[in-house]
Amino acid sequence: MDLTLTEEQQAWQLKARKFAAEVLRPRSLERDRITDPRATFDWEVIREGSRLGFRTLVVDKKYGGHGVDLITQALVIIELAKGDSAMAKTFSQCWKWTHLLQGGCTPQQMERFVRPFAEDETFLLGQAGTEPNSGSDHRLPPEEDPRAGWRLKAEPVDSSEGADWILNGEKCFIANGSVARLFLIGTRTNPNVPQKEGGTMFAVPVGTPGMRIGKVFNKSGWRFYQNAELIFENCRVPHANVIGKVNGGHGVRNGPARLFGDFELGANALGICDAAVEMATHFVATHWPRNGYFKDNQAVQLKLSEMHMLTEALRSFVLRVAAEGEAKTGNAANNAILLQNFATDALQRVTALNMDIHAGAGVATMHAGADKLERDAVIWTHLAGDSVQRMKAVRKH
Repeated sequence: MDLTLTEEQQAWQLKARKFAAEVLRPRSLERDRITDPRATFDWEVIREGSRLGFRTLVVDKKYGGHGVDLITQALVIIELAKGDSAMAKTFSQCWKWTHLLQGGCTPQQMERFVRPFAEDETFLLGQAGTEPNSGSDHRLPPEEDPRAGWRLKAEPVDSSEGADWILNGEKCFIANGSVARLFLIGTRTNPNVPQKEGGTMFAVPVGTPGMRIGKVFNKSGWRFYQNAELIFENCRVPHANVIGKVNGGHGVRNGPARLFGDFELGANALGICDAAVEMATHFVATHWPRNGYFKDNQAVQLKLSEMHMLTEALRSFVLRVAAEGEAKTGNAANNAILLQNFATDALQRVTALNMDIHAGAGVATMHAGADKLERDAVIWTHLAGDSVQRMKAVRKH
């Protein structure tokens, strides 16, 4: 497998590295310390990143984006996440739903939804699947149980084709939930069959009557990244906003966005691992506790070696899945799921070792940088490497 980077790929990588070093990292701890979860967000980060192309990286060039390949996407995520994982995810979350829109929209819908997104530097995207009573069972719903999965109801105003739809229900923990301008909403249009057969995806712009933003959730990690409730009370949506087909929402969600969503989190985890290795390496080379630098301590050397080993193994896995996905060879979709699980284990071990190395200084105060990386890493247990993901990987074999 040839992973020699093209000049374009190297240019994007260097641009992301510079942006992360000059914009993301200097603001990372500052935003993390803000207590109000709504106030952690910084629109200037989005504006500056948008001007450099990071928000619209995967939008097709004919709609005003850059249309880069999956390997380039991986390189950019890694560099941005090294600066701040949550800020990187705010950008790449838009790539995920760009993939969905470009895979499921009609040409008319592309003009209505994708082109305005590409043209407005503060336009973010979100997708709403999780509900208070539908978490993992909407990601891997029991095949024959109509009660599992999405419960947010979408009902036609009348029985005629092309009628508007009325949405009622609630979504929670929705990414970009308090800042996105357009949401892709998973709904139940037929409650009498399993979700795979009775779910429909709607595009719902913020400001649609009957839709409102509820609580913004307070999290221990990824504090910049906004997760919020979406509440629908007789929210009227035109039939023209159906993405794909009525009762075909499962297929739309499992299109190009699925592979990217699984792979994306592995690349982001790698960025955090790179940051942790860099932080630990600098720390042990510059601290002299008693009679020698930390880097000369054998126990510290073993910990650093393990951090490097896991990080480089994860790098190989990320780039392999990116190359397979771009070439549409091998078993990219399943390997992306396995990547999420490996990334979760590797990331949490690497950040724990980094925290352990810093604690070895014997100081009474917490090291804010090491602590933040470990708190960000905890997100992966829920988001990427949980038991549902592991079962999905087995079922795909």
